[in-house]
Amino acid sequence: MKKNPDLSIIILNYNTKDLLIKCLTSLEKVKKEVDFETIVSDNGSTDGSVEMIKSEFPLVKIIQGDQNIGFAKGNNRAKKLAEGKYVLFLNSDTVVQDGTLEKSIDYIEGEPKVGALTCKIVLLNGELDKDARRSFPTPWVAFTHFSGLDRVFPKSKLFAKYWYGYLSADETCEVDVLQGAFFMVRKNILDEVGWFDEDYFLDGEDIDLCWKIKEKGWRIVYYPKVSIQHIKGATKGKKHHSFGKVTKEEKLKYVLAGVNSMEIFYKKRLWNKYPLMVSLLVVLGINFLRRLRYVKAFLT
Repeated sequence: MKKNPDLSIIILNYNTKDLLIKCLTSLEKVKKEVDFETIVSDNGSTDGSVEMIKSEFPLVKIIQGDQNIGFAKGNNRAKKLAEGKYVLFLNSDTVVQDGTLEKSIDYIEGEPKVGALTCKIVLLNGELDKDARRSFPTPWVAFTHFSGLDRVFPKSKLFAKYWYGYLSADETCEVDVLQGAFFMVRKNILDEVGWFDEDYFLDGEDIDLCWKIKEKGWRIVYYPKVSIQHIKGATKGKKHHSFGKVTKEEKLKYVLAGVNSMEIFYKKRLWNKYPLMVSLLVVLGINFLRRLRYVKAFLT
């Protein structure tokens, strides 16, 4: 009888062939660390990504889509193929370092109350990707972040909670939110909470999933003893990365996705936890931010 793998690695791809090659190659180099399977869910790429996988990485499972259905739906599509005890959502614009998979599995195995974890996510300039660990965007946390107070007082417990700026980047700690670039979670928890909420197109779905996991009483941990490299922005079609073609309409959708996700999350998870006037002010602020980003996108 075939034994299920310990880990299912799910990579969502949309026109990032050159990055995907690097990501899959890095996984090939660590394949002896952990018994894992790799699943690539493709959102209708036109850059030859699927053909590349078939020719260069024949053991990778491929799910071929015909359109870009977003992050949540794209990843959820892989649930029917994932057979591991754990699931790792991994961005295509990442490079996995030696020991990261093995030590992450060892840590979560040894901590039965930990439901999900991320590692230290390092940008090309060697700095921590601050989005690796975040707090839930409550009204106060969101205000300090979008007003820039967390950048003015980056080490303050009062003002810098969004990115946990008052904690060392090398300190293992419990957090609210993990980034979807490296999101390891017990599969039984995923199945229990329903994977990603598909109301989100891009951004916000990782925050929402963490909310659901913590609601069930599980701990979420930032574990910086191991790391990956993150070529951030490439999967969203940013200008400074030229991997695949992105239409003007898609760029606008990406620009507004984060703001739209803020509103979805607040209305789903936080609306009833605060006085009506506070919630109304939050939604008004989100809509103001949406208009600002639309104008900026139009002008550029």
